[in-house]
Amino acid sequence: MGNNFGMKGYMKGALFLTLAALMVKALSAVYRVPFQNLVGDQGFYIYQQVYPFISFFVVWTSGGFAVAISKMLADAESSVHALERKTIITRTVYMYLTFLSLVFFCLLFFGSYSLAWLMGDEQLAPLLRTGAFVTLFMPILALMKGTFQAKGEMAPVAYAQVFEQFIRVCVILAGAIVIMTTSKSLYAAGNVAVFGTVVGQIAGVLLLLYFTKSSRKRSKAKKKFAKWPILKEVTILSLSVSMSSLLLLCYQLIDSFTVFSMLLESGMGKLQAMETKGIFDRGQPLVQMGVTIASSLSLAIVPLVAYQSKKINGRGPIPFIQLTYRVSILLGVAASIGLILVMPYVNEMLFETNALTNVLSIYVLQIVPLSIILTFTAILQGMNRLKVPAIILIVAILVKFIGNHLLISKVGVLGAAIASDMGLFLSAGLLIIYLKKITHTKLAKKEFYIKLFLASTIMSLAVYVMDKLLQISNTFLSGRLEAVIFGGCLIILGAFVFLTIVAKTKMLAEKEWFMLPFGRKMAAYQIWLNKKSR
Repeated sequence: MGNNFGMKGYMKGALFLTLAALMVKALSAVYRVPFQNLVGDQGFYIYQQVYPFISFFVVWTSGGFAVAISKMLADAESSVHALERKTIITRTVYMYLTFLSLVFFCLLFFGSYSLAWLMGDEQLAPLLRTGAFVTLFMPILALMKGTFQAKGEMAPVAYAQVFEQFIRVCVILAGAIVIMTTSKSLYAAGNVAVFGTVVGQIAGVLLLLYFTKSSRKRSKAKKKFAKWPILKEVTILSLSVSMSSLLLLCYQLIDSFTVFSMLLESGMGKLQAMETKGIFDRGQPLVQMGVTIASSLSLAIVPLVAYQSKKINGRGPIPFIQLTYRVSILLGVAASIGLILVMPYVNEMLFETNALTNVLSIYVLQIVPLSIILTFTAILQGMNRLKVPAIILIVAILVKFIGNHLLISKVGVLGAAIASDMGLFLSAGLLIIYLKKITHTKLAKKEFYIKLFLASTIMSLAVYVMDKLLQISNTFLSGRLEAVIFGGCLIILGAFVFLTIVAKTKMLAEKEWFMLPFGRKMAAYQIWLNKKSR
């Protein structure tokens, strides 16, 4: 590996990529709100039906494969015939990715009508065909990202991730504005949104090509290496790295195939079923925003877990695993309960109406298990424990699939939200049990859960009382303006009360806050708060 991979360089690079991932997730969550406002619930349904098909391959290749390639190239650095070994790995993986991209392209492009028919809406076929072109840029994108990461050069990868997402969002929103002010065709707006993903990937490739140096060491790889072990390793590694993200996309795929069609089967009209599915999909950016806040802070600790796991001496990874768990639970619970408390306002504030608020309240409970799943799968990956987490997540997908088929016909779209919660809470619980088993440690003390319950209860009471006071005193505000002002006030109050109780009860030590991004201010507030009370 390059010189950048000392501990200092390792942590700096990991933090850089974490911040880039945070920006990408934030952009991904935020752009959906103006897009939904532009195209409405029916237009949002159209886009969300096709989105998981495209994103599945993008996440697996540009995320999972890139990390797998970087690890394999870094490992090859210390082997005999290192340059030839790396050349074989690069060529073999590139050919494998090219084959996979062509398979996915044919599936989406030539199978578009069949997939659209299975979803119950054949007008989605052109969107699937447009999205198919995303797959053609994945081999080169994944290979360049992996090569940069293997050399410890994280900056080009981080810049490319943010740049491709930024370009994608710009094309989606600009395209939606143009379509909705001209033809007003919702399917055309959806097609432009899918095309934005294609343009974003091209932008990422071009930026990485710009960063790629023209003079690179090349080898003709005269020595022969077995290719099957390379293919096996890159497949397993890429799936393990991206499996938590692929889990969410599998859930969305299941919803694409079941929710709309089963609502039609239950007797709901086509337009109403489209709008209902579109309203249900509002939960996705809400969950994504909550998970981004909860998981990004705890994921910043994960590189320390991986590093400490490889050290023979020292404290080992246990303290960092415990901290990761507590941060995940703490912020996941705060985000989900906070959203439930203000859901009527948030729903109308962001999406113009407060329709299906009860369904979305159940939906956002996913934030708690997802915060655990995203961080624990990353920890277990760093500890080289891949098989059991993969099995657990496959079980979660089966639970979601069966749950949708059993519940949607009985309670409508609420059944899809319940099925998601069931699968995710089950998988999070199993991951906790498994991690406790292999580390032989308690993840949190009883006092932590008592303090968490106390902070959540006081926050809920404070928000409830303030909401009632605002409603009583309100004489002139209504509609979306009321939602913006009241919702904003309640969000600020809830966050302040919760963090104050957390600081007052010292749920995290000051030194632990210093390990988190932006934790210095919280540590200073905690010290000031507890000094003042003495």
